[in-house]
Amino acid sequence: MKQMSIKAPGGLDRLVLAEVPEPRAPQAGEITVRLHATSLNFHDYRVCSAENGAADGRVPMADGAGVVLAVGEGVQEYAVGDHVVACFFPDWQDGVARPSDFSRVPGDGIDGYAREAVTRPANWFTPAPKGWSHAQAATITTAGLTAWRALVVDGGLKAGDTVAVLGTGGVSIYALQLAKAMGATVLATTSSEAKMAQLKELGADHVINYRKTPDWGAEMVRLTGGRGVDLVVEVGGPATLAQSIAAGRPGAHLALIGVLTGISGEIPTATLMRKQQRLQGLIVGSRQHQLDFVKALEALDITPVIDRTFPLEELANAFRHQESGAHFGKICVTLSPES
Repeated sequence: MKQMSIKAPGGLDRLVLAEVPEPRAPQAGEITVRLHATSLNFHDYRVCSAENGAADGRVPMADGAGVVLAVGEGVQEYAVGDHVVACFFPDWQDGVARPSDFSRVPGDGIDGYAREAVTRPANWFTPAPKGWSHAQAATITTAGLTAWRALVVDGGLKAGDTVAVLGTGGVSIYALQLAKAMGATVLATTSSEAKMAQLKELGADHVINYRKTPDWGAEMVRLTGGRGVDLVVEVGGPATLAQSIAAGRPGAHLALIGVLTGISGEIPTATLMRKQQRLQGLIVGSRQHQLDFVKALEALDITPVIDRTFPLEELANAFRHQESGAHFGKICVTLSPES
């Protein structure tokens, strides 16, 4: 079978495609999955592009979706032919004891899903939404579940709320779709006139060009009649956080997800305190969160936005497309033909 790995010291030019043996037969509690698709996230990009971003020979990619080929003894949740999707934190099944690093994340601390098949514990996966393609299902693991947790699990989203999403990456587009499907008003930002139109087509109620309106936090307050937004899906980090705080109403929930603009910076703590806002960092979610999310997706009339799909041998080019910032929504990679 085909498998992509990272050759030390790393970098996109050191992604190596090779033929390797098929995975071993599943033991008790395990399943073998024929993987058909993965999708790109900023986390995967950092692992694959950074010098010494991963161990020599590491198989990258946290997302993975496919079909169960074989079932080990004692596995009752899955049968051969079932469509499944991988979990970002395979050891975080449920509860409040949350991981604080990536040492057990596939594609980072352990081998991931840039390959055609894998044998893993059955509880490292959840069912995929019924009727979804493998590429669509692969977007759930990281981006989709992050948006779900930010809005619903932590943010307590309800119909009538107002949500701010930043940019047009996978998490932000998922958050826009989920918020609209659940009855929220959505304000979005972008620097592209073309993407402004795409955001409006997806249902964004207001779209702000942040280059033309650098004080977009105040503009969001104006657009909400002076109240401010209830929830901010904050994917930028240091360079956008001050504006997100400005955009939020008193008592707003700010879901701090991304570090697209850096890993540290100044925070207007006095404003955060004065407005009594809740700033919460998060990294994806648990397996139980994903089970709940899949049920919601089967009830909501949305499907993920996929910008482009690349074959496995062009994984480096897929990352370069991501690096360009030209994408709108998710970038996917096919691992083997759809079934």
